[in-house]
Amino acid sequence: MSVQTPSAAGAELHYLSGFGSSFETEAVAGALPVGRNSPQKPAFGLYAEQLSGSAFTAPRAENRRSWLYRLRPTAQHPAYQPYAGAARWRSGPFDEVAPSPNRMRWSPLDWPTEPTDFVDGMTAYAGAGDPGAQSGLVALVYVATKDMISRAFYNADGEMLILPQEGRLDVWTELGRLQVAPGELLLLPRGVRFQVALPDGRARGYVCENYGAQFRLPERGPIGSNSLASERDFLAPVAAYIDSDEPCEVIQKFQGGFWSTTFSHSPFDVVAWHGNLCPFKYDIARFATVGSISFDHPDPSIFTVLTSPTDSPGTANCDFAIFPPRWMVAEDTFRPPWFHRNVMSEFMGLIHGVYDAKEGDGFAPGGASLHNCMSGHGPDQATYDTATSVELKPHKIDHTLAFMFESRFVFRPTRWAVETPAMQLDYDDVWTGFKKGTPK
Repeated sequence: MSVQTPSAAGAELHYLSGFGSSFETEAVAGALPVGRNSPQKPAFGLYAEQLSGSAFTAPRAENRRSWLYRLRPTAQHPAYQPYAGAARWRSGPFDEVAPSPNRMRWSPLDWPTEPTDFVDGMTAYAGAGDPGAQSGLVALVYVATKDMISRAFYNADGEMLILPQEGRLDVWTELGRLQVAPGELLLLPRGVRFQVALPDGRARGYVCENYGAQFRLPERGPIGSNSLASERDFLAPVAAYIDSDEPCEVIQKFQGGFWSTTFSHSPFDVVAWHGNLCPFKYDIARFATVGSISFDHPDPSIFTVLTSPTDSPGTANCDFAIFPPRWMVAEDTFRPPWFHRNVMSEFMGLIHGVYDAKEGDGFAPGGASLHNCMSGHGPDQATYDTATSVELKPHKIDHTLAFMFESRFVFRPTRWAVETPAMQLDYDDVWTGFKKGTPK
């Protein structure tokens, strides 16, 4: 059963509620088989097709698959040919430049001077691992000024976690339509075809391309059964289809390369589907934060929305963490993020507002920063001075939303990332000027 949502985008659309749930939905009554997946003759002459996001024999708790009932089988298309677009979208192995222990920060990207859609507007900043090994990730930023017209895309290398920063995205997928706005996320499974239109004329945002285990909700541990992100707040699309015989270019990303073919019809022709592999959107404002109500503050892991685990318990291929509006009440405590060196590596971005560890204007919405394994970092001088002298009263950090892709792997920057004028060569200066302690 579908439900309406008052979320920031797509309020007129209907969605299905529940992360990891098994759904069933049909755009035409009677299109969905009952009690079986692959009848001899599906209703209305449709074609049954299974989309598998995990090995067939994966444990039930890890198994992800959906059955789609469509106007034509997806096998009906010509051979793919190399595609020359998406010129700044890089994949592992990341060996264009040597890895660097230096802290890095980038200003927001300029808008393209030529009309550019979501795929061609993608820029890779840094990554780790290799899609062939199904391990690692890539941090990207998209800047787009044109709808994807008569073209679609799918990623055979990994799932895509999309975070709009400016401008809404209207996204048609094989499993239905979603709209996402800044302050929301969109999670697209590996292999699902989609098309992006720009209701506001242009859009910019961040992407994590995840080669590793699929994102899932983290365990809550001693927190218990509530707080953080709740399954019910993740919304999947209801079935919707396009019956069109107009040609459509379909681009795929495969083992780091890009390939293109032309379908004689719309690839968004799924009339009904059921299963637990599907896109999700999530309004980040529904994340229930937790924190200290006495002294000190917990590790930033309490802000994890989604995690892609590895075979080392608690050590992620990628943790997606957020730093949203929240109350600060801890006594006798340095409240901003502390100075630290971390075995994990951190790629950060800012959706809006000011990050509470950086009072200056260098870390701007649409910008990014990278602090790799064991690179010392923390609050800038202005933040430190304020936090160590202010009278500690309960106060709310408001009108802000920062995020972090944290990984066990070292992020290796792309050549573009170290050569672009958007790179702030003076970033280290934010930590100059601290006075020496005086224990005598």
